[in-house]
Amino acid sequence: MSASPIDRYDIAKSYEWNYQQAPPSPPEVEAPILPGPWTFCGLPVASPLGMPAGPLLNSRWILYYAALGFDVLTYKTVRSGWRDSYDLPNLLPVDPAAVLDREGLEMNAAAPGAAPASWAISFGMPSRDPVDWRTDVERAKRGMGARQVLSVSVVASPQAGWTMSQLAADFAQCAAWAAEAGAQVVEANLSCPNVCTQEADLYLSPEAAAEIASTVRARLPGNVPLALKVGLFHNPEQAEAVLRAVNPYAQAVSSTNSITASVRGRFGGLRRGIGGAATTARCLRELAMLSRLVAAGGLGLKLIGVGGVMTARDVRDRLDAGAENVHLATAPMVDPSIGIRIRRELAQ
Repeated sequence: MSASPIDRYDIAKSYEWNYQQAPPSPPEVEAPILPGPWTFCGLPVASPLGMPAGPLLNSRWILYYAALGFDVLTYKTVRSGWRDSYDLPNLLPVDPAAVLDREGLEMNAAAPGAAPASWAISFGMPSRDPVDWRTDVERAKRGMGARQVLSVSVVASPQAGWTMSQLAADFAQCAAWAAEAGAQVVEANLSCPNVCTQEADLYLSPEAAAEIASTVRARLPGNVPLALKVGLFHNPEQAEAVLRAVNPYAQAVSSTNSITASVRGRFGGLRRGIGGAATTARCLRELAMLSRLVAAGGLGLKLIGVGGVMTARDVRDRLDAGAENVHLATAPMVDPSIGIRIRRELAQ
């Protein structure tokens, strides 16, 4: 593959194929300067643009997008042991006419050949062996530029009969390894709509979220911020309880990069996370709600705006709603040059 800005994830190929076929070297592209100051979890960055866990499978994908206008790069969620990806399709374009205002919605797959403005995401949080991903995180960190931040997303791999303390300890072990390898921020992934096990919706429990956050925080160096990835809350009261519970331990909350729905006739009827334009409005409202709760409660949490961010206007909307940083996934996977274009528009 060339190192031009047209290299992109091939949704017709497997996770493993895309892992191996990552761009071999970063492109030489000049990213427009965005007057700041900008920060991520309090760390200085060159712009408010980042990418969440998902598209960045390894160090080569990270350094590719780091050269294309994104200054916070989140290493795809890693585990304490090997985990294979689900079978294809891992990314299935869905009907962009559907707007996700609630969970449980049923969607139609898009017509063959349709541009994927929205898609169903079905990876199952795969992970390389820790020996491999720890070495690769080190490689990614060495290649990062000034005022860029490497975040590593971690998750536990619960075994039958595990207690919450054991699950939290597994999170913490992965977090410690990530920090040792060079992660400047660790993100504990408390929400994944594509697995059916205990790690899928931990963010809905204030007690579980607090135990995980406190256990992870105790294993991280003091200069490594902790971010928590969450999904949609059922109501503001539940969100407030969780935010208050994690506030003593976490520095940021990332909300929300996909919304759960089923796709008619696909994935055996199981629900999957939907990302892209279908989620834009709903995720923006969720961010605004969290921002109000953080302000009203005098909490110290920073907010990361994720979910359906497709344009410069969407970035501005997230910043106006209270996000410290804004992350894009679907848009740059479809068009890797979008970060440069958004920066150019924001700089005007």
